Amino acid sequence: MKALVALEDGTIFEGESFTGPGEATGEVVFNTSMSGYQEVLTDPSYTGQIVTMTYPLIGNYGVNVEDNESAKIQVEAFLIKEYNPIPCNFRATGSLGDFLQKQGVLGVQGIDTRALTRHIRIGGAMKCVVSTKDLDPASLVAKAKNSAGLLGRDLVKEVTCSEPYGWTADGPKPGSNFTTAAPGKYKVVCFDFGLKYNQLRLLAERGCSVQVVPATTSGAEVLAMNPDGVFLSNGPGDPAGVPGVVENIRAILGKKPVFGICLGHQMLGLAYGGKTYKLKFGHRGGNQPVKDLSTGKIEITSQNHGFCVDMDSLNPDEVELTHINLNDNSVEGMRHKKFSAFSVQHHPENAPGPHDSIYLFDRFIEAMN
Repeated sequence: MKALVALEDGTIFEGESFTGPGEATGEVVFNTSMSGYQEVLTDPSYTGQIVTMTYPLIGNYGVNVEDNESAKIQVEAFLIKEYNPIPCNFRATGSLGDFLQKQGVLGVQGIDTRALTRHIRIGGAMKCVVSTKDLDPASLVAKAKNSAGLLGRDLVKEVTCSEPYGWTADGPKPGSNFTTAAPGKYKVVCFDFGLKYNQLRLLAERGCSVQVVPATTSGAEVLAMNPDGVFLSNGPGDPAGVPGVVENIRAILGKKPVFGICLGHQMLGLAYGGKTYKLKFGHRGGNQPVKDLSTGKIEITSQNHGFCVDMDSLNPDEVELTHINLNDNSVEGMRHKKFSAFSVQHHPENAPGPHDSIYLFDRFIEAMN
C-alpha cells in the first residue's frame, strides 16, 4: 500500500505501509539507535512525533511484553528503510507489524531514511504528515504546514497518569500515599511527566518504595507524604508550555532531595529561574557522548529530547554545570549548589541504550541517605 511522507517545506518521500491504511501528523525526528525500537515506540517522550530509525533493518527480533516502557505505543507514526516481518529471537511474542497495527499506529517502510535524516540535520526537525489515504503531495504539504508543532505545546497532560499509583513487581497498582507501592527503605515520590517504566524498576531495585503522582500534583501534596526523595521523570514537548509544574517543584526544593531526568531536568532549570530553548534537530539515540565534568569520564548515553536548558540563563553562584554533550557542547547535567538537587538531560535508565550513566540512580540514593 503506497504511502507518502510530506514535510512542511514541501519535501516528499515515498514508501509503503506495512500496517494497513492510515494518516498521521507530527514533528518528524530521527533516532540513531541500532536496536531498541520497541522501547522507542513506547517512550511517552515521543508523543507528538513521527520517528524514523537510521538503522536500516527494523523488526528482526520482534516485540515482547517485558520491553514496553509504558502502557501503549506513543509515537504518531514509524518510518523505516526495511521491515523484517519474521522475528527471530527467543524472547519474541509477536511481530513489530502486528504490534503497530493492533494499536492503530501507521508503519511505513521503503523510505530513504538516510536522505530524510540528512534533510532534518540540515533543515532542522519539521512538521510532517504521513498518509496512505491522501496521496496528493500539495494537499499533504498544506496539512503539514497547518498542523500543531511542539513549540509551546503542553503534551505532558496527554501522557501523565490520571490517578496516582504505586510501583510493584507486577507493575503499576492504583493507590496513593504509598499504600499500594512495594515496600522499601526509601520513599520516593515520582512526578509522571511521561515516565518510562525502567526508571521505576531501577529505583525499586535500589530499595525504593515508589509512589507515582500526576504532573499536576502540588508541592504541598508531595511534602505531605513525607518522602525521602522526589524524582522528576522524562516527558514530551516544550517544558515552557507545561503550566503549574515549575511552582510545584519550587515548593519542594531545599526540603527534599530531587533527581530529574530529561523533561524533569528542563523543569528544574525553569524552577531555578532559567530558560529553555528548542534544538535544531534534537538528540535521539543510544550513542551520544557525554562528559561528566566532576570525574572527566566520557559516557555513551541514551537520549531523546528536542529542547535544552540555557546554562547562561542560570545564576552560576547557585547552579553548577556537571555534564556536557561532546557533539555540540549543550547542557547534559547540572546540580544546585545550595539545595540537594541534580539532574541530567540524557537517560541513565538505559531503555534502550548503554548502562554508562546508571550510577546516577546510586547518587540519588546517596542524596537521600
